[in-house]
Amino acid sequence: GDAPGHEQYTRNMVTAASSADAAVVLVDATKLDWQNPGLQLLPQTRRHSLLAHLLRVHSLVFAVNKLDAVADPALAFAHIRGALERFAQDAGIAVAATVPVSALKGYNVVNAHHGWAGYDGPSLLQLLEQLPNTPADSDLPLAFPVQWVEKFHDSAVTTQGRRVFWGRVVAGSAQVGAQVQILPSGQLATIAQVIDHARAPQGVTAGLSAGITLDREVDVSRGDWIVAAPVQAAVADDDFDTPTAQPAWPSSRSLSATVAWMDNEPLVPGRVYWALHGHRWVKAKAQRVVHRLNVNTLAEEDAAQLEPNAIGVVEFALQEAIPTAAFHRSRALGSLILVDTASNATAAAVLVR
Repeated sequence: GDAPGHEQYTRNMVTAASSADAAVVLVDATKLDWQNPGLQLLPQTRRHSLLAHLLRVHSLVFAVNKLDAVADPALAFAHIRGALERFAQDAGIAVAATVPVSALKGYNVVNAHHGWAGYDGPSLLQLLEQLPNTPADSDLPLAFPVQWVEKFHDSAVTTQGRRVFWGRVVAGSAQVGAQVQILPSGQLATIAQVIDHARAPQGVTAGLSAGITLDREVDVSRGDWIVAAPVQAAVADDDFDTPTAQPAWPSSRSLSATVAWMDNEPLVPGRVYWALHGHRWVKAKAQRVVHRLNVNTLAEEDAAQLEPNAIGVVEFALQEAIPTAAFHRSRALGSLILVDTASNATAAAVLVR
């Protein structure tokens, strides 16, 4: 997605980056003091890079543009690349590549322009094609938000007349014989069958759609989660070991989250919003703004509320418990959307800490 650079477009940036595998941050060489080896970057370059980092974008590429419009492209690229590398190191951001481009002349955009601006590497397109996709969370315990319940189908023979629960596997893999738990009810069951999007029986891993049939009739509806069953773990006591079941994805009614505020009305503690998590709607009350992030530096500043396009850390109380994980561990379990109860406008992107 194309996300414009101005601060009032922070919401566009957050929306685009939250599901992206890579981000290209475009740097305009003509707007920088390129003759100065210690040059300062534009605030929007810092902001976009920090937001991409915050939103767990897997690969970050800097494209230094308009080098055809400066007197010494090689010197300009060397100085700008140095400034970008210093900034990234200070911020703890891993940079996949820095490439000089001329969008006007097409240099290093699709085809490599060898030796131009003192650079002899791949073009921007070649770089992007080599980048890894964000790995699917297949090495995590199963998490499957139920999107649709299919009650009857012609192929009832294959499903033994039981209902099929359809959705996308967002973590782990769905395999026949796996012990699972239904949330929020807490009921336990075993997966009797898994079918893929084409109704072929086979296990399905994270990132792909599946239909799941259970070995017994349990109450499951849209918005519920089918997750790996709790694991028995021995907890050492003074006298003896007490076996306790540790949930694969713990549920909670309280959340601390990074919030990118998009509504034109500020986020004010005490207000109640609708929150969408997976396919479940739940009421969420903003309890307090812990701090606001300075979007240019990510410094934490005291704040009583969040204005439009602000990003901050907020504590919420939920009407019912939902299974969440930190956004850096699972994008699907760690993200929610807030919606204004009166206007139905999308008010915020919420990333669980």
